[in-house]
Amino acid sequence: MLSLNPLPHRASSCLEVGSFELFVEGDDLYESMLADIAAAKQRVWLESFIFAADEVGRRFVSALVERGRVGLDVRVHLDAFGADFPSFRMLRQDLETAGVAFQWFHPFRWLHPVQYRQRNHRKLLVIDDRRAFLGGFNIRRLNSRILSGETRQRDTHAGVTGGLVAVAATLFDRLWRDEGATPATAIPDDPVVVTEPLLVASDSTACQWRLACLHAALVRNARYHVHVTSPFFGPGTLVEEAMRSSASRGVDVRLLVPRVGDPPVAGWVTRAAYDPLLESGVRIFEYQPRKLHGKSMAIDAEWAIVGSANLDYMSLFVNQELILLAPDRPLARRMDLQYERDLADAEEVAPEIWRRRGWRARASEAIGYAVRRLV
Repeated sequence: MLSLNPLPHRASSCLEVGSFELFVEGDDLYESMLADIAAAKQRVWLESFIFAADEVGRRFVSALVERGRVGLDVRVHLDAFGADFPSFRMLRQDLETAGVAFQWFHPFRWLHPVQYRQRNHRKLLVIDDRRAFLGGFNIRRLNSRILSGETRQRDTHAGVTGGLVAVAATLFDRLWRDEGATPATAIPDDPVVVTEPLLVASDSTACQWRLACLHAALVRNARYHVHVTSPFFGPGTLVEEAMRSSASRGVDVRLLVPRVGDPPVAGWVTRAAYDPLLESGVRIFEYQPRKLHGKSMAIDAEWAIVGSANLDYMSLFVNQELILLAPDRPLARRMDLQYERDLADAEEVAPEIWRRRGWRARASEAIGYAVRRLV
């Protein structure tokens, strides 16, 4: 069984849980990441969907530039849709001038226009052989309480050490070199056989199906409760079907989603799943105080999933994603505690009230269902 070394506790709003560190505040995550970048001795590999040219982005560029100038292997792999903005061009020049290797993922090419649909939605930082960070946080001020106050985005990230760091480095390098699919043997067909933490990437048709099947199998095998958080939720997915099945046999299945979709059509897609979920006994909660961007799942206080994948068609079957799948009770229980805090800031969707919604709401849901494989 894989043994991970414990992480030092750094801040009150991030918590060391056994082999992992769980982050729910951007400021704590960024400070931890920046401290590790500054202490790196060999390599710093970073990939992100969004990397903004704001106060947070500039701090990361400064840290990466400093490591590049002293000769470390520094690589930055950014999504060409999520991060390619005119304001970022000067920061890219600073990186490359310092010797940082830079690469866009799937820039638009007229000869391969369909390729542009697949995005690199992963958020991953690998520091030497010591630590890796992954989850839902992008690099931008929207995640900072110091900079954005109470309107900051709610997200989730994990820090890992030990053998998983080498796995993270391999997954980064394969995508960087465009080496194709992760070997099929790297991802189990059935999570029941998993006895150690895994990093699961989606980079081929087979692996993408397995990413969906791993989520669905865990939900389907649940005995007591399933706590799901997803900012985007797709009707008709394997995960939705598994949630309905488990709820129908008495498992306490709960789904936390944003009150307001970002963009609005994403909310329409999510609400298109409400009817069958509610009818099967799934409890749905809408998070109200700020934007919800975390993607996590805790099952029976035994299993935990944290990563970049939304539970929708694009994440499960199209985009590049990365999740931590851990049969780890301390992490799962810590996530359950956070889930309780999040539900305190949410409002439950009452089935009897939902059934009385007006025609405009029903029309938007119909539109959402029709475009569920496009957003």
